[in-house]
Amino acid sequence: MTEPSFSIPTIRLKPKANARAIRHGAPWVYDNELVVDRRTKSIQPGTIARLEDAERHFLALVAVNPNSRIFGRVLAREEDEQIDDAWFVAKLTAALKHRAHMFDAPFYRLVHAEADGLPGVVIDRFGDTCVVQPNAAWADVRIDMLTAALRQVTGVSTVVMNGTGRARGLEGLEEKTEILTGTVDGPIPVQMNGATYMADIMGGQKTGLFYDQRPNHAFAQRLGHGQRVLDVFSHVGGFALATLAGGATSALSVDSSAPALDLAEQGAGAMGATDRFATRKGDAFDTMAALLEEGEQFDVVICDPPAFAPSKNALEKGMRAYERVARMAAPLVREGGYLGLCSCSHAADLETFRNACNRGIGRAARSAQLIHTGFAGADHPLMPQLAESGYLKALFYRMMP
Repeated sequence: MTEPSFSIPTIRLKPKANARAIRHGAPWVYDNELVVDRRTKSIQPGTIARLEDAERHFLALVAVNPNSRIFGRVLAREEDEQIDDAWFVAKLTAALKHRAHMFDAPFYRLVHAEADGLPGVVIDRFGDTCVVQPNAAWADVRIDMLTAALRQVTGVSTVVMNGTGRARGLEGLEEKTEILTGTVDGPIPVQMNGATYMADIMGGQKTGLFYDQRPNHAFAQRLGHGQRVLDVFSHVGGFALATLAGGATSALSVDSSAPALDLAEQGAGAMGATDRFATRKGDAFDTMAALLEEGEQFDVVICDPPAFAPSKNALEKGMRAYERVARMAAPLVREGGYLGLCSCSHAADLETFRNACNRGIGRAARSAQLIHTGFAGADHPLMPQLAESGYLKALFYRMMP
């Protein structure tokens, strides 16, 4: 399924656009950087095009979507490169080689979008099953080609397309989740850090499990050994199950989703930790307020909320929300205990997030030492030219007298 060269249109940067950034590895071209006329606006979303600078020198092959602010996503730097079956196989083979080297079992993020050379594409692997999120138009229209290459490279029998989420909306793509090949019989048990998580790949959040927190779960295990743990925004057990696997005396998971908490209970049962595990369904802020009124305190409190600042426009409001999380969580930690605060917001850099957390702790009239800063694991590589790929931040504090 090679695209013939004569069918490839050309788009061009404006004279004042930063062509050097593209030459040095920047993966995106925004609509306001391009000469946009009736012809370019009529290009079908997902089309491969030649990108030129203002002097008409070739820069890259890009996937075009006139319906998105990200008008072009860089796919290749060589003009004669073909975006075909072999190209997909090569990209996936390189991604698999890295994960197979880093992990003993086939449970990881196999493709992390731009950082793995597949812009907008996320693939999580659950043993014999892969869940694909084609969050860009070029991948969406080539999902069959991508699926065939994925099965060839990994040997998996089941591939699920999870076409939900904010990113697809920004691309003008419809939301849909479907099994592309194989079968799904129910939640898939996943072993991480000695804990068992149940991944609902058809009805859960994102692809069903958050692999990115794996190293932060491992760090929390040491903090939680022999301790009482509170895990807020717990999803399917997150930090709670990790700390139970590390020897926590008890763990309480708080989440607004009953199905997620049910999966957490199933995970605890599979670990033989039911007697040390409890859940509490409710709004996180309301539940933290109620726990404080009840006089509860824990040795370890960890809050891993959804992205409060998914865009720059939401940054100020999002930082107030993160500050509120820290302010409400800090009093629930005993003196000498530990507080973990996480952010998966693309728009908030580490310093901005840390400042919000510090303000929240201070406004709770608590003082703390910052003992560790964590990020996503090795299966979520960072693309240096794209700050958004370093979205996950986890701050661990020790609460002082």
